[in-house]
Amino acid sequence: MKTSITFSALLFFCISLNSFAQNDTIAKERYTSHNKGKFTISWGGNREKFTDSDIHFMGDDYNFVVQSATAHDKPKGWHVDYITPGRMTIPQTNFKLGYFFTDKYSISIGVDHMKYVMTQNQTANITGIINGNPPFNGSYANTPTVMTEEFLMFEHTDGLNYVYAEIARQDDISKWFGIKNTDKFQININGGFGFGALYPKTNTTLMGKERHDDFNVAGYGTSIKAGINFTFFKYFTIEGDLKGGYINMPNIRTTKSTSDSAKQEFFFGETIIALGGIFRL
Repeated sequence: MKTSITFSALLFFCISLNSFAQNDTIAKERYTSHNKGKFTISWGGNREKFTDSDIHFMGDDYNFVVQSATAHDKPKGWHVDYITPGRMTIPQTNFKLGYFFTDKYSISIGVDHMKYVMTQNQTANITGIINGNPPFNGSYANTPTVMTEEFLMFEHTDGLNYVYAEIARQDDISKWFGIKNTDKFQININGGFGFGALYPKTNTTLMGKERHDDFNVAGYGTSIKAGINFTFFKYFTIEGDLKGGYINMPNIRTTKSTSDSAKQEFFFGETIIALGGIFRL
């Protein structure tokens, strides 16, 4: 009987000791050890590069292609507009809201507010026909033509808005640098794939027609990205990303007339710096 009681007491002691050890381990587990169930939010700015593209303009009395048109972004630089309500769309910005459904994988929605400006006064070859729009009437066959403001101004400057969903993976590499307390400072690398719609506000003047500048669902885009993320004191993040993708816009509005339109496709590249946070509700 005494032996049975002693064995039971010993068993209870061992179970209690093991449970205490597990609870102690959980208590000491760092907040940054697991991401599942956390939300992320970030806001930042970007610089962009675009490949040359053929821009096809169509209307009742014209149909022509500007071949291999060059374009550039419209940077604001370091400016208070990035954080000023009502002026946040003036710079080139990036917003993203995400959720980790596992420790490594997240899904997010975001808006890349890029700015695309066809380089003014460049000389580009034109192929097609223009009628009823003097002095630009005629047949063009790879005809070198200067892109004057009187002939064509073409910009997505408010902006080239890429609205996307993205799935991404993130890995903690803090141990590579000998960092033990990741709740104070953590280094992560990440990569992801996105797909979404293009919702530009296109600013266009075309052959003397009335200027048009309005939002329109113009097409779609895909993207891939790779980046590095620094987390400070559990909750605060700074992230730098390299992002590239493909944009196809077959439905660009160019004038107030619905019979006038344009289409183009090109590749883009972005460098992004964003500030944000990571938290549980």
